[in-house]
Amino acid sequence: MDHKQAAQSILSQVGKDNIIAAAHCATRLRLVIRDESKINQQALDNNPAVKGTFRVNGQYQIIIGPGDVDKVYAHLIAMTGLKEATPDDLKEIAAADQKPNPVMALVKVLSDIFIPLIPALVAGGLLMALNNVLTSKDLFGPQALVTMYPGIKGIAEMVNTFASAPFTFLPVLLGFSATRRFGGNAYLGATMGMIMVMPVLVNGYGVSAALANGSMHYWNIFGWHVAQAGYQGQVLPVLAVAFILAKVEKWLHKRMPATLDFTFTPMLSIILVAFLTFAFVGPVLRIVGNGLTDGIVFLYDKSGFIGSTIFGLVYSPVVITGLHQSFPAIETQLLANVAKTGGDFFFPIASMANVGQAAACLAIFFLSRDAKEKGLSSSAGISALLGITEPAIFGVNLKKRFPFFMGMLGSAVGCFFVGLFGVRSTALGSAGVIGFISLPVKYYFPFFLALLASMVVAFFGTFLYGHRVLGQEVDSPAQQPTSNKVVDGTISAPVTGKVESLKQVTDQVFASEMMGKGAAIIPQEEKVYAPVTGTITVAYPTKHAYGLLADDGTEVLIHLGIDTVKLNGKYFTTQVQPGQHVQVGELLGTFDLAAIKKAGYDPTVMVVVTNTDKYASVARIEIQKIEHGQNLLALTQAEKVSAVATAEDN
Repeated sequence: MDHKQAAQSILSQVGKDNIIAAAHCATRLRLVIRDESKINQQALDNNPAVKGTFRVNGQYQIIIGPGDVDKVYAHLIAMTGLKEATPDDLKEIAAADQKPNPVMALVKVLSDIFIPLIPALVAGGLLMALNNVLTSKDLFGPQALVTMYPGIKGIAEMVNTFASAPFTFLPVLLGFSATRRFGGNAYLGATMGMIMVMPVLVNGYGVSAALANGSMHYWNIFGWHVAQAGYQGQVLPVLAVAFILAKVEKWLHKRMPATLDFTFTPMLSIILVAFLTFAFVGPVLRIVGNGLTDGIVFLYDKSGFIGSTIFGLVYSPVVITGLHQSFPAIETQLLANVAKTGGDFFFPIASMANVGQAAACLAIFFLSRDAKEKGLSSSAGISALLGITEPAIFGVNLKKRFPFFMGMLGSAVGCFFVGLFGVRSTALGSAGVIGFISLPVKYYFPFFLALLASMVVAFFGTFLYGHRVLGQEVDSPAQQPTSNKVVDGTISAPVTGKVESLKQVTDQVFASEMMGKGAAIIPQEEKVYAPVTGTITVAYPTKHAYGLLADDGTEVLIHLGIDTVKLNGKYFTTQVQPGQHVQVGELLGTFDLAAIKKAGYDPTVMVVVTNTDKYASVARIEIQKIEHGQNLLALTQAEKVSAVATAEDN
């Protein structure tokens, strides 16, 4: 690569005066841009030096690759006169440059609170779906399984108990997560959640009935009657209480003498906030929360299939903005009282949107003759069918644009049937082709009908339009894979740990395989070794990544953790320098696994063959637990079509 020419072309396509600040990590340029509408995106997509682009956290990131990105960055800095910056500097600059957006700020808060809870809610939701399978009529016959086989009745009752727990004690989970997000003691937040669902209180689901028939219990405080009402199934009151608790606790910490702070601040925080909860905050926000839920359900019911069709059309664009991160707050409220709300209508709509984008992405697999694009579109499409759409949307569909719009159209058609039949889920789960398990049996047929409609419209719309628009590109001999004289070989594991698919990592650059194919390892030891015999091409001062050029021509990137470049070398050591020749199994460096986790970073190690296009196959060896030095990846040269028998395509 001509690094100076690459920097010049990127500057011309981004705009020299359009860059506020620039930094880089092991694989990509990170830019803060004044006006992204001035970027020539098509030219960047066609730039041979650029492997991909995306926007995240106020930064426009351009993927160059290890061993090249630092050189391109150096030329870019020289050409623009910008001051060199670190990724942390860039984060601060991006945050300062962005105008405050109250809506997005609220979405960010809600996503920070609810995303950590999703595993617990999904687990409860899928258990609830399993209970539906065991107890629903007309699924395996006119009678439910528990009726046909009384011996499993106890199992069904156990499953139902397990499934109900996350939703019954939702205030405890919410109290913990929300208080931590607002800067308070998370365990005090969980304590407040427990107080709000104490068994001695009138169950939250029966509060309205108790108030109506006069059976509500009260505390008599000098003649003032405070209702002993529980908050099962409530979201908004718990969020408000967590916010108040965090503020009260921090206020007391600042004013309480050090000798008394540890003992009395928690006690005073709980008693003050608990009193406010039952006397004022809870009753008011229960009414507000119920009103909002009723309003949303009313609007959806009254708009019918028209509303669901419109919602389905815009769902994928909403995903791009990140606004969908706020939906779990609403879905949780809908599912907490299914008898009243009828269930969650967001889930089937999300399922239609996801399979629509998946079908459009898979159509690109059949259209394209480019091996790299076929690999990305197939893996991203299958992932989207199971509910993970980011690789499909950002890695494939948005780049060509028309597949994204065809996916939207397919989603709208599928959601027409969702609204027409009133499909709703009674549990959370994977919003995709297997989403039916989260639905009552009566909705199975319309759900599958809607899925089929969404996929057919998106797939054939993309394929037919793409064949007409991209016909010459598709059939061009230049797109055919070329034969390369690369010797077969293997890449050994640089660390010891649990092996996972590269597509499972949370960094979309690696998950979408923009950098190349490989594998991910969740490390269990703190040493990193050379996976090949070759030359060190990259050893950054941040010590979080290594690039190697094997003696046989294989280019390997080892990336220790996700976003760990921000640690600026803290918790890492290195034993090698660029240009140094190493033997396979030779120690490259160390890292403090516990400290990295404590600092809030994902320590997953990515091992990527960055010149994947030179091979017919880069396959992950079928193994779950691996020791450093064991074979991790199998490589097959481009002239051969057979893959290693013991490997699975990543």
